Amino acid sequence: MKKTHIYTILTATMLAFASCEQKEYLNPSSTTEGQVINDVTGLITLANGLQFRYSMSGGLYNFISANGLTTKELVVLNAGNTDLDLLGKGSGNVQGNNATITTLWAQCHLTKSNADIVLNNLDKATDPAFRSGLVAYASIFKALALGTIAEFWQQAPIKTGKNIAFNSREDVLKEAVTLLETASAAVLATPPSADFTRQVVNSVDLANTSQALIARYSLMLGEYDKALAAANKVDLTKKSAFNFDDVSQNPIFFLSFGNRNVTEPVNTSLGLPDALKPATGDKRISFYTQTATPSRNLGTGFFTANNAAVPVYLPGEITLIKAEILARQSKLTEAIAELDKVLTKTTDVWGLGAGLPAYSGATDAASVLTEIYRNRCIELFMSGLKLEDSRRFGRPDTERNRNWYPYPTTERQNNTSTPADPAN
Repeated sequence: MKKTHIYTILTATMLAFASCEQKEYLNPSSTTEGQVINDVTGLITLANGLQFRYSMSGGLYNFISANGLTTKELVVLNAGNTDLDLLGKGSGNVQGNNATITTLWAQCHLTKSNADIVLNNLDKATDPAFRSGLVAYASIFKALALGTIAEFWQQAPIKTGKNIAFNSREDVLKEAVTLLETASAAVLATPPSADFTRQVVNSVDLANTSQALIARYSLMLGEYDKALAAANKVDLTKKSAFNFDDVSQNPIFFLSFGNRNVTEPVNTSLGLPDALKPATGDKRISFYTQTATPSRNLGTGFFTANNAAVPVYLPGEITLIKAEILARQSKLTEAIAELDKVLTKTTDVWGLGAGLPAYSGATDAASVLTEIYRNRCIELFMSGLKLEDSRRFGRPDTERNRNWYPYPTTERQNNTSTPADPAN
């Protein structure tokens, strides 16, 4: 994030922190909200806090770490990191009091709640070109929060309130897509002003991110036509990122990969079973991992320094979404053509490429889908998406140690609507 925004972001975080004390993740009290959101400056402050909360206050770190440990991408290096160690063991070892999943749940709900404050106070932004930027920005972060929750839990509240009812995962994802469609329509109708991009942390490409996430969450819903249409609208030459610096630090590097005491990739095969191991010469392996030494973490990728940017989505994700949908629609020649774009590319806007020959395997749907899954595991390593992929592709249970997470104990203690925990 830009250093000029650091104090603004920290202010927003402090203002939003009050809601942590309300276990149902209520918005700040009406008095506090009235004091903060009394003009467009308050909206800017809270909007800037959205990226900070999602990417730095435990959301992104726990999203990537929990997913990596549950799907065997990562290994815990020190059993003293108890909650991470229990996630790595999986199954009944993961309970509702696990701090990692509790923080992930809480920070996503707080991001959602704070985005609602922005969206409910848009009347303070009288400039339509500034307001459209705020609509898109808040909608994207609320959608990210909902989509993240939906990957790990079977149900979750969409709204905020005391003893609020839980919604199905499908409804949570549909709400995320609706928000993203609102974001896309806002920037298309009235492009955000230069004033907006100057005052709000603008490393997230609003137009392309809206479509990329519509494609992601529509695929998770099985709404293939909508996902494919959105994927086709994404400009793969544009970056969309969570930016960091030496003050607002890349959380995976700062907490894990900057040392060799917390987690690291399982191995240079990315933890994949023999049948899915990366091909010899796949350049993505040296992008995401390095040779292990006693003092150096195996992990690299987008987590190499405090100021390393983390993609909101990757071009390869969008291309593989297209490939998967086409394969599921029995358009196998077209699916393979999209798959080959990922296999043969030597680089992209993020410097990621496989540099491999085109696909030459069997051309039945099952074989092509397996190859697409393998490339999602490699191309999107540590993106936080593998648990969803593993379930969607019907991979064996042995490749993940849980299917869904239990609901946090703090939620259960403060919301009588909390469902029973899943068996596994």
